[in-house]
Amino acid sequence: MKNKEIILKYQELKNKSGSHSPSLANIKEKIPEINIKVDACFLSNPYATDLFLKYFKKELINTGEINALLEFYPSQNHIIAGYVENQLELDKGNVFICNGAIEAIQAVIHRFTKGKILVIIPTFSSYYEYATPENEVVYYKLKKDNNFKLDIEDYIKTVKEVKPNTIILINPNNPDGGYIKRNDLERIINELDWVENIIIDESFIHFAYENSEMRLQSIVPFVKDKNNVVVLKSMSKDFGIAGLRCGYAIMAKERVTELLKNGYLWNSNGIAEYFFKLYSRKDFLSEYELVRRKYITESLFFIAELNQIRNIKIYPTRANFVLIELLNGLTADDVSADLICNHGVYVRNCNDKIGLEGEFIRVAARSKEENKLILKAIKYVATT
Repeated sequence: MKNKEIILKYQELKNKSGSHSPSLANIKEKIPEINIKVDACFLSNPYATDLFLKYFKKELINTGEINALLEFYPSQNHIIAGYVENQLELDKGNVFICNGAIEAIQAVIHRFTKGKILVIIPTFSSYYEYATPENEVVYYKLKKDNNFKLDIEDYIKTVKEVKPNTIILINPNNPDGGYIKRNDLERIINELDWVENIIIDESFIHFAYENSEMRLQSIVPFVKDKNNVVVLKSMSKDFGIAGLRCGYAIMAKERVTELLKNGYLWNSNGIAEYFFKLYSRKDFLSEYELVRRKYITESLFFIAELNQIRNIKIYPTRANFVLIELLNGLTADDVSADLICNHGVYVRNCNDKIGLEGEFIRVAARSKEENKLILKAIKYVATT
């Protein structure tokens, strides 16, 4: 057992990070005594990171083209958006490129939302933290005894009663991985077409599936012509490139134009632009599809193994992570600190998540070998 001083340093660092977790780099800098072996807090596909690096080395490092990306300005927002529009077969002008999806969340909420915002909890905290004084945040709480599954009938009924200006749906949801089936999501959009802003966050959609074929279930094709719908997408998780800060939002053309006129014309770097070019290429996407399915398959095995460990409860998920409830007196503070300080496994302590009652951590699936380390560590901490 690492000494209490190191554990207290880690807990202090976590507290300073507020509703988000400290980065791996920050932990290593501030507490070098901790030897982190696996980052199971960040939610990404490590095989996709390897794939990106393969192209990056071959096309930029080995050729020397990286010099131009560093020396010269990248393209403006609408130029980079063209790569996404081509890949998603969208009309020109519907895509807003952002410096990470969180920039789009802030831009949309600050620019287009007024009055009531209905937020499902538990969820990603920025959706209520970015609310302005003009907003009234109303919470719709998912029920633990229903495994945090969204009750479609009750949700639609609640929206009609509350009459919000904006509703937000993360699909799959974070931190529980709850998934809304495509036909249910279409129903929500159709029945609530009077809501001024329907924000759908698909940051984890590449990990979701509805059958054994594991086909991508994005709602984008259904909402192309719906001016009240905004679809947000982070590229950090599925493509494993959080350091590049790549994301986009699909929305009505006039909304994109308004944002570009108000401070977002040059918000991407050259390497991010290179990634978006890859995102529009068939050769890259063909290889990516293979690692996407491989990662989902290994994640399913990992989750099945987690379900065998005593003193914890795993909630149903269609994402690349699981929400774990700690039972029999285990606490999120103690378990998360023990895992990182004594086993080198970094997980998400969910004590700051509004809407969770109990002791919870969130654990991401990693590579096959890393998953073995995570399983061994959690089993030890939870059962000894």
